Amino acid sequence: MNIAWKEIRKSKAKFIILGSIIFLVSFLTFIISGLSNGLSQDNAALIKDLPNGQFYMNEEANETYNLSKIDEKLQDKAINNQKDAAALSIQMGFVNDADDKQHSVAFVTSTDSKLFEKVGEGEIILDRSLEEDGINVGDTITNNQFSGEFKVKGFVDQKKYSHAPVAYINMENYKEIYGVEDMQLVFVPGNDKEQAIDGLQSFSNKEFLNTIPSYSAEQMSLNMIVWFLVVISGMLFAIFFYMMNVQKIGLYGILKALGVKTSQLFGMMWSQMLFITAIALTLSVALSQAFTMIAPEGMPFSLTIQTTVQLSLIFVFIGFIGATLSGIQIKKVEPLQAIQQGEV
Repeated sequence: MNIAWKEIRKSKAKFIILGSIIFLVSFLTFIISGLSNGLSQDNAALIKDLPNGQFYMNEEANETYNLSKIDEKLQDKAINNQKDAAALSIQMGFVNDADDKQHSVAFVTSTDSKLFEKVGEGEIILDRSLEEDGINVGDTITNNQFSGEFKVKGFVDQKKYSHAPVAYINMENYKEIYGVEDMQLVFVPGNDKEQAIDGLQSFSNKEFLNTIPSYSAEQMSLNMIVWFLVVISGMLFAIFFYMMNVQKIGLYGILKALGVKTSQLFGMMWSQMLFITAIALTLSVALSQAFTMIAPEGMPFSLTIQTTVQLSLIFVFIGFIGATLSGIQIKKVEPLQAIQQGEV
């Protein structure tokens, strides 16, 4: 450890450059991860906030809930045989406020269930983001496909679907707006094994999220960027320590001749890697958490402590692998041969 620290002090510039690169890569990774989580919530908070369970849609819907129509008999069978089960429908639409300003929303309706907001005919409960747009409790809003008017009953926090605020409405009002009689989905909460229902296809919460248009493509792209950055950081460690080791072959030969074990040389390299990674990650975690407080209002950004800790551990692990791979040449160093080559 003493030799490792002396080398860091002697070669400050090299280690500062590597630490700066690791800091920038890890900070960028945290920011993109925060955006990925924020977009995920903005796209599917309505589904992600539900407990674990099974979604059912019509087998002929080709895994597209918009095309699903569940027969009323099947719906009754599924709901009556399962505790807290509910039938629901989700459709994108819009409402006009008192100033005739149009707002895009995701209309949601369901059978009686504690998992979804209960609203009477002519009532509507909105995501709180619409309150920030000037809509208040008691206001009257309209939809050009609805013969009546909606009275705003209240607001709920963080209920988004497909990047639009959710609007809970009564089932009869929903049927009038979209001219349908059947619900699209049945949701059965619980961790029990899925129950097969003839004519219906089941999906776990995660599987159902992937049926939402744009969700899987959006998340896949951002997650790929995050993992590429993690891999790049590992490669940086490997390249940096490889170059360092090449320059120190002669030194390693002398140390081995003096009786220093290969494991001690690896320990020196790992302690340098941990020192650089700890400082770089401390700075990037602090700045990324500060960014969560100053991020522009309306920007979908969510970086939890849990995600930060997980990514930090992955960075340390990848750095350890990269440094270890570069140190394989240490094991091959022959003391006399290295000294005779005059590489000191």
